[in-house]
Amino acid sequence: ATLVQALVGANACEVVFERAGHNGARLADLAAQLAARGIRHLAGPLSLISATGDAGASFPAAWSQRHRGRLFAPLIGNLTLHENLISFTVSPGGKAGSRAVLAGASPLGFDQLVRVEAKTVKGRKARLKFSQDEQGHVVVLGTIGSAARARGFSAPTTNPRAVLEAAWKATLAASGIEWTQAPGISAPTSTLRPVTIAEVRSPTFDSIAAEVNRRSLNLGAELMLRWAGGSEDPVERLNAHVQQVTGDYAGVRLVDGSGLSSENRVSPHAFVSYLARFPLGPGGRNFPQLLPANGTGTLWRLASGLPVRGVVRAKTGTLGNVASLVGYLGRSDGVLLVSLMYNGNRVWAARQQQWSLFRMLGADGVVIPADSIDADHLGGPEKP
Repeated sequence: ATLVQALVGANACEVVFERAGHNGARLADLAAQLAARGIRHLAGPLSLISATGDAGASFPAAWSQRHRGRLFAPLIGNLTLHENLISFTVSPGGKAGSRAVLAGASPLGFDQLVRVEAKTVKGRKARLKFSQDEQGHVVVLGTIGSAARARGFSAPTTNPRAVLEAAWKATLAASGIEWTQAPGISAPTSTLRPVTIAEVRSPTFDSIAAEVNRRSLNLGAELMLRWAGGSEDPVERLNAHVQQVTGDYAGVRLVDGSGLSSENRVSPHAFVSYLARFPLGPGGRNFPQLLPANGTGTLWRLASGLPVRGVVRAKTGTLGNVASLVGYLGRSDGVLLVSLMYNGNRVWAARQQQWSLFRMLGADGVVIPADSIDADHLGGPEKP
């Protein structure tokens, strides 16, 4: 994920379910509401509809195919459960020669899509591998020693709908509700009047945007862009927005919302111009507060060397040949805007130098308070 994430703005996002370890909407909240209404049985297929039509997820065309299957590049769409990632743990069986055991799976119900064919052998070593088909089913092969520790695996799912159906069925069962999927029963037609019997709401947009930037979450950035930019040419709307704010039409060319594509082009001047000008507009109030503070998220390495958390509000950008660090640094004489961008094959060394520079500039820094970014601090819109 790169700095493009920090440039996306809107007021809300579609609901994303089961975000492991984070607050947000849960399928259990829906199931509990159904149970409270006295519902004990559901029959029929699961019909998934979003504001723009049928719900689904796919691999963004702007992303390189070499990223397929990597945790930071899951399928993206309005069908999102557990951030479209799967996790499971395999343990040795009771004795050598027995089948290995599925010790845990996430999200809830995903265990129904996992088949373990690996064998337990003597020793402490594990030689396990897994494959995943287009239907979302996982097969685990290989061997694991009877004295080996459990092995955990995580990957993007190939079929978010299959994972959602398994999770929904398990969640309903946990609430005492039986679901008969009954393929012979048709989905509701458009002539029927919909009735809401359970609902959950998305967290506020600022909390979502702050988390996306803090974790450098590609999926979240892409979903924010699609929500804010609409179904037609959202990237072009993002380009127009950034170019309008910065006045830089030559140094900006974005092709996705996350910055994961190597085809994105943003100049240091464009970043500094955006950081200076956007907070001055009606939609940019407190924009710096949406970026992670030093010592948090992707800025955890800045936990030391600065006087207090909040001296820096910045966003990292990292690819195999890119190391960028752009943001705000509070000083007693005003807010300093910093844009450090490196292209080359020594990304790790470049990042260390970037951390060092931020520590040096912020050695006597002050916390950036809310509403501190104004024309007096930054020299006005004509002086980014």
